[in-house]
Amino acid sequence: MAIVVRFEVSGMSEEKYREVLRRLEAAGEGAPAGRLRHIAFGDPDNLQVIDEYDQPSSFERFGQRLVPILQELDIRATPIPAPIVNEIAG
Repeated sequence: MAIVVRFEVSGMSEEKYREVLRRLEAAGEGAPAGRLRHIAFGDPDNLQVIDEYDQPSSFERFGQRLVPILQELDIRATPIPAPIVNEIAG
């Protein structure tokens, strides 16, 4: 079952976001298995994130790599996962 994960984020500037991406790439997680979509949006001083995963376990596995990076950069992000009921493209 596919899920969407909305993160309630505080403390993530665009600069910190790019550093998270750099560290994930270095850890081999630039494009984590099971992630279907990644969207960063909003105020460049406090970006927000929404991800879509093929199943909850894919997100849980990725979170094990992501959380320590966020903590090192003093970014607070609370994931709010929810099952996808409907998705319309285009």
